Amino acid sequence: MFIAILGRQPEISIAELEAVYGAQNVQKISNQAATVNCDNLSIDNLGGTIKCGQVITKIKSQKSDRNTLLQASKIIVEKYTKKLSNSQKKITLGISFYGNKTDPRNVQKIGIILKNNLKKSGVSLRLIPNKTAALSTATSHNNKLGRSEAKIEIIIAKNVYGDLIIAESRGAQNINSYTQRDRGRPKRDAFVGMLPPKLAQIMINLSGAKPNDYLWDPFCGTGTVLQEAALIGVNAYGSDLSDKMISYTTENMSWVEKTFSTNTFWQAHQADATSVKLTGEQKERISRIVCETYLGQPFSAPPSPEKLHEVVGNCNHIISDFLQNIRSQIRPDTTLCIAVPAWQNREGKFTHLPLIKNLKKLGYQQIIDKNLLYYREDQVVAREILVLKPADIAKTA
Repeated sequence: MFIAILGRQPEISIAELEAVYGAQNVQKISNQAATVNCDNLSIDNLGGTIKCGQVITKIKSQKSDRNTLLQASKIIVEKYTKKLSNSQKKITLGISFYGNKTDPRNVQKIGIILKNNLKKSGVSLRLIPNKTAALSTATSHNNKLGRSEAKIEIIIAKNVYGDLIIAESRGAQNINSYTQRDRGRPKRDAFVGMLPPKLAQIMINLSGAKPNDYLWDPFCGTGTVLQEAALIGVNAYGSDLSDKMISYTTENMSWVEKTFSTNTFWQAHQADATSVKLTGEQKERISRIVCETYLGQPFSAPPSPEKLHEVVGNCNHIISDFLQNIRSQIRPDTTLCIAVPAWQNREGKFTHLPLIKNLKKLGYQQIIDKNLLYYREDQVVAREILVLKPADIAKTA
């Protein structure tokens, strides 16, 4: 059993875990964590999980949160004093608590007791200080916690019933790699929108793509989806309305091959997503469509109702035309994972594309019936993630 610490949009994190490990094996225990029943959970294959760990034990809720944490502290100290007392290596230890507000000093105290116990056995331990109850992803990653026997992070996660799940980390998200795959690429273009590599990775997982599959990104832009596909052994086609974007994708994919030694098939060509015609080979090969569609005009503040109506109509028209165009060309077993725009107003409420309520008329059905919104609190244009399958086209009365 593993524990996954969820990213800032927990519903998307849960959906990704369910897509990779099966919904029956994933249980959300709070807005910060989920348990996953599997043989192995690799943090490097997940975009929506910021840390993961192998579950050691579960502490039932006591009379108070303080008593529950004291019981957890006793078990952790006993277990790791025994486990590390004969270590020949210097130990680096971090402890993270996920749940309601907890004084970081109470979390740190567990490590101090363990450090003093090990000192008596002649074992040196460097304890990473807790400025907050949970160590940041950057701190965990930069200290290589969970990546070797001597680099340990103990994760304590509180569930909705007040129980504590104790796990030993198997690593934190590699934020440096994401930065390299984003800002380190030779070609970027803020004007066409920049799909984060982390979100592209999540969307590929939501599509169910596996190594040697073929996917297609019909709005490939600078090639982020193709890049993330190559890194997990998935072959990819990319197309875009702009010749400039095809040039950027080609240069970026050449950089990916040299930098990460990828060896997958990829191909990029100019085409309009609303009228493109797939070749016979593409129709046969492609089983996944993963893309960030047209998001419309960027906004730094919520637009007027008139302007919003115009932009929503424009985006809805283009994306509907795209879905209608490809419907008769794709395999019946194709899975689509597409990002479409949604607009946030000042009250935090969202305007969604009308087509979402009319998917059956376009010949599709949603296979994940959840609001999967990827956005920052101050962001007007959010990305709404839709996971679709072809369906019989509903006839209008």
